[in-house]
Amino acid sequence: MRTTSAPLCLSLIWLVTSTAWANPQHDGPAVANRPQTALSKGAAATGPESSTSPAAATAPLESTINQRVAARIAKEEADVAGLTSDAEFLRRITLDLAGRTPTAAEIQAFATRVQADPQSARSQWVDLLLASPDFDYHLRNELDRLFLADIRQDNKWRDYLLEANQQGKTFEDLFREMLLPEYTNPQSEGAAAFLRERVRDLDTITNDTSVLFFGINISCAKCHDHPLVADWQQAHYYGMASFFKRSYVTKKGFLAERFDGQMKFTTVAGEEKDAKFMFLNGSVADEPAESTSLAEDELKKINELIQAAEREQDAKVPPLPDFSPRKQLVSLSTAAEGRKLLAQNLVNRTWARLLGRGLVHPLDQIHSSNPASHPELLRELTEDTIAHDFDIRRLVRGIVLSEPYQRSSHWTADTERPAPELFAVATGRALTPWQMSLALAVATMAPDRLTGVHDAEKWPDSRKSLEGQVTRMTNVLEIPPPTAFQSGFAEALFFSNSDRFSRDYLSRGADRIVGHLLKIEDQRQLIESAFLNILNRVPLDTERDAIGQYLSDRPDRKEAAVEQVVWVLLNSPEFRFNH
Repeated sequence: MRTTSAPLCLSLIWLVTSTAWANPQHDGPAVANRPQTALSKGAAATGPESSTSPAAATAPLESTINQRVAARIAKEEADVAGLTSDAEFLRRITLDLAGRTPTAAEIQAFATRVQADPQSARSQWVDLLLASPDFDYHLRNELDRLFLADIRQDNKWRDYLLEANQQGKTFEDLFREMLLPEYTNPQSEGAAAFLRERVRDLDTITNDTSVLFFGINISCAKCHDHPLVADWQQAHYYGMASFFKRSYVTKKGFLAERFDGQMKFTTVAGEEKDAKFMFLNGSVADEPAESTSLAEDELKKINELIQAAEREQDAKVPPLPDFSPRKQLVSLSTAAEGRKLLAQNLVNRTWARLLGRGLVHPLDQIHSSNPASHPELLRELTEDTIAHDFDIRRLVRGIVLSEPYQRSSHWTADTERPAPELFAVATGRALTPWQMSLALAVATMAPDRLTGVHDAEKWPDSRKSLEGQVTRMTNVLEIPPPTAFQSGFAEALFFSNSDRFSRDYLSRGADRIVGHLLKIEDQRQLIESAFLNILNRVPLDTERDAIGQYLSDRPDRKEAAVEQVVWVLLNSPEFRFNH
């Protein structure tokens, strides 16, 4: 519950977000404070004359990305932003690889690395994050958001994803296990969630599989050949649908397939056709003749068993057919050409997650009429992903160590901001519910209560605990749309007028940030500690002066005043976005 007048709180939020975001100089304490590079025209910026600049990329993926993006920028004669400061990079990379903001201890540890080995500090920290338990948790949360979070929350599904990440399973492995969960095996219950929540709606399961695994939206080809895209015809839509036509779920939640079920469709000319088992690239699977040769009475008995299993918890387990359409889909999808579509989608979605926009945009429109902004780069990253067996860590590492990823989001040139598809300046990205919830938990914890990924002994347990603490909060926050995010009414009310928000994040206990700040007598140190914990940087002079004046005007209400300062920083757009 806010006790200070709204205009003052709003003015402080405006101060934090308008001055800091517009000023490319702010940095974290003890981190080398480097000026941004001057905007250069006609070529990609190489960043400040600093040993932490990634300009001399050594890994092939960074080099490939830098060269391809630089070539497009040069062709467009566009300006580019300079690279991030170390503090900005640390916050961005921690949100993107660990799913949370950095702790005060991590900020100091990273600063120490910069001072000790400035040439490789960023790559070292990236490798530390990629090898940390944080990466597995965050990738789990991102996969959940992609495949199921907007439908329902499923703990067994989330446990499955986390275990898969910890075991090093690839996107291709997940695809196979999600499409082919073992019938009647309770261990497959988590993996089965993707199909189980969609199997009763043939259109949904067809479209979601095509979009989420292959980046191809064929929904417009259901009633007729796609009017704008020659690639997609009715045969493609019903060919994909045929792979799921026979799937069903039992009352116990097991996924299985029927022995029969022919997919048919009618063309715009009124001609009825039998759909083939056809993958998106035109590859066809033929059903063996013997699989359709069951006697009529035998098939009737099997279908009665299936119907009973769909209705009754204790029904007899129906037999499984020898021919499985979903197995055929997986087989075609993981063959050479199908594997290319799977890898291409993984590359495009990973690029979009880390840079705010896909190489092909929108993400579900990969087709010949919507070419990639950097076609050669997409091809090369796809080939590399296939060659390295869908190694997500390798792909992520190459992207985050590239110049496009490390560019600043500040645009201070007099020229117009470059088109987003050039990747010449970073794009702000609204935090997901898990990122925001974890950021709130880290930011409002007393800094001496958390270490970080550099503490291999203590951190794994701390990270596991954090994940469990924020589950309830994720239900309050909205999954952000790809563009033009604006918090909803319920979320805004929760942050501005909720007893629970005050109780969870503005507590004056010794283990909370408000309690920690109240122990600090020196006003300058108090303000800097608040900014370090919450926004992961030092305040600008204008911010320090304004907040200092606010605190000085309330000597008899220090507790409430400090609480208000923390509330303002947590409610700032700077905190709500990765930038």
